[in-house]
Amino acid sequence: MYRPRINKISPTKNIWYFHHYATLPKLNGHIRPFNFGRILKEYGMETTIFAASYLHFSDINLIKDKSKYIRNVEYGVPFVFINTPPSTRGTLARVMNMAVFYFRLLDVSEKYAKEHGSPDVIIASSPHPLAMIAGIRVARKFNIPCICEVRDLWPEAIFSFGKLKENNFLGKILIAGEHWIYKNANALIFTKEGDTDYLRERKWDIGNGGDVDLKKCHYINNGVDLELFQRAALENTIDDPDLLADKFNVVYTGAIRPVNNVGNILDAAALLKEHTDIQFLIYGDGNQLEILKKRVETEGLTNVKMKGYVNKQCIPYILSKSSVNILNYSQFQYNWTRGNSSNKLFEYMASGKPIISTVKMGYCILERYNCGLSLETSTPEELARMILKIRDMPSEQYQEMARNAKVGAANFDYKLLVAKLRGVIETVHNK
Repeated sequence: MYRPRINKISPTKNIWYFHHYATLPKLNGHIRPFNFGRILKEYGMETTIFAASYLHFSDINLIKDKSKYIRNVEYGVPFVFINTPPSTRGTLARVMNMAVFYFRLLDVSEKYAKEHGSPDVIIASSPHPLAMIAGIRVARKFNIPCICEVRDLWPEAIFSFGKLKENNFLGKILIAGEHWIYKNANALIFTKEGDTDYLRERKWDIGNGGDVDLKKCHYINNGVDLELFQRAALENTIDDPDLLADKFNVVYTGAIRPVNNVGNILDAAALLKEHTDIQFLIYGDGNQLEILKKRVETEGLTNVKMKGYVNKQCIPYILSKSSVNILNYSQFQYNWTRGNSSNKLFEYMASGKPIISTVKMGYCILERYNCGLSLETSTPEELARMILKIRDMPSEQYQEMARNAKVGAANFDYKLLVAKLRGVIETVHNK
């Protein structure tokens, strides 16, 4: 596998990374900015991450007083947490949280630059567009380039959930704002390989008479730090007899929400109750956890164990004990034609175990590396058949699929992803 040489660059470039939901590595949440920052440091690039103080994934606010922001440097990559209100009390609270983050980011960035120096490049990340708008506005103040990182296509994701109609007044405003971002960013990073198809569909690209140059678009998916993953699998063990039982372990890790459609796994488990060698181990938390626990109890699903919340550091060990990992989503609540950027996918691959995806995706990484199977119709019956297919396949075929998963994961190691990111930074900085 190709590993990039890390050459120091002089003078040091200061990168500001705006990411509403970025978290410290010890906390559950988005650590892509931290992983990028710590590796960019090896290139001589110092990264400061600006994030919200209210941690959406754990209902914790890191700021208890009226401070506008706090700075955390305990992991060697500075975090600037901007004081924001809670976001979990409904849609209005979440919108308010986003708006407060946007306006305070504009104010804090100016004060922070006076105390710690101004940036050379800004990376502004979605999902919501306000962080990217702030990135472009702040970059203009400093007369520097802004790279917009598009992790979810908003407002398309909102439209797909039925929360807003594309052709109403607010929908049209959001689309116009999205177009403005793509036009004014100095570079665009998409985390799904097929996201540029969206620009063509909208006819915003130059080839279709639009004003967005696809040459400034780049693909950098999520990934996994293989070295840390393998170390964690050995060091961060948990006392869970089910993982060590002589069973075919069907494992799911992640959120338990409607979009993850975990109920479909329980439906498949019900169909496989007679296969006593198969057990379903579900690790994660979410607003459907208690509902599904009751289902397990009332339906007598003795082959299902709902494990609840588990520390993220223990996920590599859990996956190392699986027989097959389930990448489980709702077929209809999202547009999967452009690919997948789930962190979970790359952790599953790093574990070296076959994967079953309950949705058929475009630009399919499982197909590319022959490391898993995808369902055509996402029914419990089809999921049950696929589980039996992997359980019953010849050992040589199973081991080949497992090896392919690790080979694929190596191509999404953070070191390679950061080498791509460095290239984008150099391109916009040197123009």
